[in-house]
Amino acid sequence: MSSSSSRSLTRREFIGQASCAGVGSTALFSTLLTLRLANSLSAQTAGTNGDYRALVCLFLAGGNDSFNMLVPTTGGEYEAYAKVRGNLAIAKETLLSITPGNLGGRTLGIHPSMTEVRDLFTTGRLAFVSNVGSLVRPTTLADVKAGRHLPLSLYSHADQIKQWQTCIPDQRTAIGWGGRAADIIKSLNAPSQVSMNISLSGQSVFLAGQQAFTYAVGSSGATALTGYSPTAANNLTATRSKGVQNLVDQSYRNLLEQTYADSTRDAIDSYYEFSSAIGTSTLTTPTPTGNSLANNLAMIARIIAANGRFGARRQIFFVQLGGWDHHDEVIDNQLTMLRTVSQAVGFFNAALNETGYADRVTLFTASDFGRTLTSNGNGSDHAWGGNHLVMGGAVGGGKVYGDAAAGHYPDLQNLAAIDTGQGRLIPGVAVDEYARDLLTWFGVTAGDLDYVLPAFSSRFGGRPSLGLFSPPATTPGTPTTPTTPTTPSTPSAPSTGGGGGGGGGGGAASPIFLGALGALALARLRQKRQERIRAEQAAKPQD
Repeated sequence: MSSSSSRSLTRREFIGQASCAGVGSTALFSTLLTLRLANSLSAQTAGTNGDYRALVCLFLAGGNDSFNMLVPTTGGEYEAYAKVRGNLAIAKETLLSITPGNLGGRTLGIHPSMTEVRDLFTTGRLAFVSNVGSLVRPTTLADVKAGRHLPLSLYSHADQIKQWQTCIPDQRTAIGWGGRAADIIKSLNAPSQVSMNISLSGQSVFLAGQQAFTYAVGSSGATALTGYSPTAANNLTATRSKGVQNLVDQSYRNLLEQTYADSTRDAIDSYYEFSSAIGTSTLTTPTPTGNSLANNLAMIARIIAANGRFGARRQIFFVQLGGWDHHDEVIDNQLTMLRTVSQAVGFFNAALNETGYADRVTLFTASDFGRTLTSNGNGSDHAWGGNHLVMGGAVGGGKVYGDAAAGHYPDLQNLAAIDTGQGRLIPGVAVDEYARDLLTWFGVTAGDLDYVLPAFSSRFGGRPSLGLFSPPATTPGTPTTPTTPTTPSTPSAPSTGGGGGGGGGGGAASPIFLGALGALALARLRQKRQERIRAEQAAKPQD
């Protein structure tokens, strides 16, 4: 090939082409190129000073009616809100008043059941991001009327959930932006059977990468293989366990059988590694009674506190709270559900303070979409842009972030340019932009965002950062990257509530203590496998 017919690709172009191939095709060659590239970039993504950071995605499944979570209260704006919302409006005198530091004196009100969220906002630990949604590119009302630049199946639960979790609004893919971030950055962690991507709500698109996988646990810990215990002796469990071990340790010619055996073996090893790591990680911070979300966040706090035992410098968590599709009884339902969220977020902040990781962890909310400002009688219908909260010690709290040109929070007195009908607002902030701020804080560099957010550079690259994270307060000349905190000592008593105490086997038939015994079992399993491998190698004919 002549030199005139070839051109060397820039790093940015190569990343973009490789990532698009991975999204749009299942071709093996494209996938391998993407994975190899991701691995080569990971060492450049963050420094090597041992800092720890975690992202926690709280997904409110069903579509939260978030303009009742964050309400305008400035003169004229509340009246416009009350008029468009009708019987769905929250009484002004019941709202928890806040004055964001960046809205020029405009005031807002937080839903009356979210006192913990209000307190975190006023103390600078929490911020809101307003009118966020899935966008193909910056979109006008004229675009909507012409049917151009619209996300696939706009207002559809299934499609909007995937678009929020993948940041690819015009294609269907099963690879999430949390998973792609792990593809890029996971080699910063020490080798472990437990993935850096951990879900408290089963498998999710958000955490699925080209190479990264999800490790799913429950609020009580990992789930063991039922009836399996390698330390059992002289009983049925011991016999069953020996049989399972023999099956998964064999070599199979059939690819499906071998994959199944390998997966089962890895799951067993992961269980004991995870259980051993968090066995001594407890909390004294009380868990709100009857709050399942807080129980899940308690387990996340315990995993974070044990990160050194996983050799983890970066972790991504996913937890989902469903039931937000309020076509009816939105007022009554939100009283209970927003209180659940507020109490859980307040508890999580306290738990992170206890463990010493409050400045290293950022929790953010996501949801299918916002909901109509207009009432359908007693509820609201599917819409587009919505409001979200971000909590953590690194967050520039006490502010509402959004489309700066529109004043960050939409003026409900002047919605003509962004209302597609019934109070369905065109988002002023794309999910990609929301994710960009989170990922940048997490340690993904600007150049590597082309892999994690494939459409960002070409569609939103010229738009400024939301500014969600304030620069750390340091004296001139000192490094801004935090150092790893010392592992906290084990508290004298476990927390109250379902998720705060020592974890169990997740309903296993033969529960095993999660500390020293779990570590011993894992060591025995690995020793046996190494012996088997050595025996197989010794039996092979020598060249």
